[in-house]
Amino acid sequence: MTDQPTTEQPGISAAIIVHEDRVLMVRRRVKEGELMWQFPAGAIEDGETAEQAAVRETEEETGLIVEAIKLIGERVHPKTGRLMSYTACSPLEGEAHVADEDELDAVAWVTHGEIPEYVPYGLYERVQEYLDEVIGLPEGEGEADHAGN
Repeated sequence: MTDQPTTEQPGISAAIIVHEDRVLMVRRRVKEGELMWQFPAGAIEDGETAEQAAVRETEEETGLIVEAIKLIGERVHPKTGRLMSYTACSPLEGEAHVADEDELDAVAWVTHGEIPEYVPYGLYERVQEYLDEVIGLPEGEGEADHAGN
């Protein structure tokens, strides 16, 4: 993948935070009252790495202090055309809550099986693979159960 954004706008960094076999999702106010479940995320600031932005944005949005573990992947987002970076993070201290009420409406710790309910359009392939690996499929759930998702 490219290291440079394809647009004039700064890249966006998302934090993929797993704790006790659940991933943190936030319900973001996207436009005109519309709400959408996403990962904590925001613009990468000048002089900041994607990993640093993921850590900063998580604290600003949810109050949760995390550490970056590794960059999962990058892509140009198919809808926004902006460079998206996805960083695996681990919680260090605090409890996730709505810390930025202008941007967020709710936070939730989501199980592997609940992800399609929160994100029906599916996740970026590398993020889904990472979550499959670290959270794993619930006992008895297999590939046949995910056909069409």
